[in-house]
Amino acid sequence: MKEYYDTRANEYDDWYLGRGLFVERERPDWEAELAQLAATIGSLPSGRTLDVACGTGFLTRHLSGDVVGLDQSSRMLTEAMRQAPHATYVRGDGLALPFPNNTFSRVFTGHFYGHLREDERATFLGEARRVARELVVVDASRGHSAIAEDVQERILNDGTRWEVYKRWFTGEGLAAELGGGETLYEGSWFVVVRAPL
Repeated sequence: MKEYYDTRANEYDDWYLGRGLFVERERPDWEAELAQLAATIGSLPSGRTLDVACGTGFLTRHLSGDVVGLDQSSRMLTEAMRQAPHATYVRGDGLALPFPNNTFSRVFTGHFYGHLREDERATFLGEARRVARELVVVDASRGHSAIAEDVQERILNDGTRWEVYKRWFTGEGLAAELGGGETLYEGSWFVVVRAPL
């Protein structure tokens, strides 16, 4: 997956912004939900936050406080440094966090958890519990998806094709899977859940 995200780094935000290969997609209320997502993230209390799989920093830029972005892709980190310069960045694996116990007040992750298979989810949640007291997960909502999981073919601007495992969530279902918590936002496209660790 590292190669996929390295290759996709300079076009990743096209998905959020409806550019490039996404310009023709029908996404009713997308912009309004994207604004609400940004407002929800921005309303989180300031703290020492680890953004796991921060990608281009598109969501990282809305986090306040002492923010550390972590990603395995050096190209994604280059984009993140440009887009969210208030954070510091570390290249590393989201399933083996390179930090001591209790380093952060919060682990945040956007559109990472929904790509994890069952064993990877358990590993990630164990790592999140080790380094923080709270977890905030942003992911894809079941509000626009008839299915809960799939293996999708993704085509990039250069024509390469990749298979990516993907899941969609309800707020209630995601909170239950995380071991409890509260839904901060749930729309047709995005869901945000905060869970104690």
